[in-house]
Amino acid sequence: MAESNNNSRLEAFCDGVFAIALTLLIIDIKIPPSETINTTNDLWVAFQHLLPSVFAFLLSFMIIFISWVNHHNTLKLIHKSSHGFIYANGFLLLTIVILPFPTALLSEYLFTDHAAPAVVLYAAINVLNAIAWIVLFQAMLKPNPLTKNEKATLTAQATQRSGYWALVIYTLCAILAFRFPQAAAFLLSAIWIFWLIYGIRVKAE
Repeated sequence: MAESNNNSRLEAFCDGVFAIALTLLIIDIKIPPSETINTTNDLWVAFQHLLPSVFAFLLSFMIIFISWVNHHNTLKLIHKSSHGFIYANGFLLLTIVILPFPTALLSEYLFTDHAAPAVVLYAAINVLNAIAWIVLFQAMLKPNPLTKNEKATLTAQATQRSGYWALVIYTLCAILAFRFPQAAAFLLSAIWIFWLIYGIRVKAE
């Protein structure tokens, strides 16, 4: 039987990449070694030391999950693919699979005196992700639109404009992180929480 969705293989491959990236995030949350736990209070203290790891995990999980939702919705706008789109999609996936590494750095150094490089790198990956989305939509719209209809084209154009705004905001966060890394990290979190709430509201309307 003929394949009804021309991009089904691409979508299945991408779903697998997103799923693996999400799964890898949990690896850096380690169980406190039993050798260091002598009392119940020691275990509570050990849990407190895990808070930066939990924060980084939840932030990155949210980023990858929102990216997966957006990617899923993006593929609904097109009825075919192209070499340019496939390579642009690969660039986007690169910004996803690399995220567990800066997540591990963030969890290790966020609340230390050496947090700046970790937060700058984390914000830089967000910048790279925004660029990847812009490139993806550029490949979708030009030179020959891959979109299903005019409505899909307008949606793609609006989403691409949002990508430019995201690029500016994440770049500012990366610059801020050089001097105020913790503030930049929490600003990034607030931005992604906003994207999450916005996405839920738009879908509900």
